[in-house]
Amino acid sequence: MSDKAILTCALTGVLTNPQKHPVPVTPEELAASAKEAFDAGASIVHVHFRMQQEGLGHLPSWEPEVARACNDAIRDACPGIIFNMTTGVIGEDVSGPIACMKEIEPEIAACNAGSLNYLKTRSDGSWAWPPMVFDNPVSKIQEMLDAMAQTNSKPEFECFDVGIVRSIELFVQAGMASHPEYNFVMGVDSGMPCDTDLLELLVGYRLPESPWQVTAIGRQEIWPIHQKTAELGGHLRTGVEDTFYLPDGEKTSGNGQLIEALAQCARNSGREIASPEEARVMLGLRD
Repeated sequence: MSDKAILTCALTGVLTNPQKHPVPVTPEELAASAKEAFDAGASIVHVHFRMQQEGLGHLPSWEPEVARACNDAIRDACPGIIFNMTTGVIGEDVSGPIACMKEIEPEIAACNAGSLNYLKTRSDGSWAWPPMVFDNPVSKIQEMLDAMAQTNSKPEFECFDVGIVRSIELFVQAGMASHPEYNFVMGVDSGMPCDTDLLELLVGYRLPESPWQVTAIGRQEIWPIHQKTAELGGHLRTGVEDTFYLPDGEKTSGNGQLIEALAQCARNSGREIASPEEARVMLGLRD
């Protein structure tokens, strides 16, 4: 088990409405929220970029100048912090994420490692949104990995289901990747559930000695997963992209409170929190 836990804050997410939830959108808001998380122990921020026009802050942006403004504001507010950039898009056109990667050269880039029927129903049985496929065929993954190699960004493989977890080893065997970092995404209704028994199995399906973390999506029920992750030696991630609820069921005021609770999970298991400098060494990142 890793003695120290690396904390990641998922600052904002892809579509959450900032008019309804405490989700930062502007570079200034992202920097302030990142600083709260940084002060609470986060070494890494996972960042989605949003459209900056009035009334459009709930929509994603792939404008390189937006990425640059967000990157610079966060790094100015949090010296030494590690930047983890989303790359998730629907469809074949990956020019937007690649342009943003080339603009800011993040230390880490999320690499969605397989396709998923992305589904959710309401209490009356109707679809919460039209059924959709989050498509990530191998050709698309390879294009993303090639761009990450060009920008010296370490891929973090996002795994939404057990078969995707197992695919990472095949990527390594095929020469697409080496020394992978796993992110087990749990809590999407049509993906892996937030289940501590399942988590114990997943850890065994990764390549030995590979770093891993969990993205737990949901409400108060996610916190036992975070605690089990800490106990099993994984690294820890939360933020308003993933939840708005603290362990006691209260709604969070923002990312700082969530990272404070996440740090407590690490300490409950006898682990200390890694600094950004320590996290860089542990994950094999560039300085």
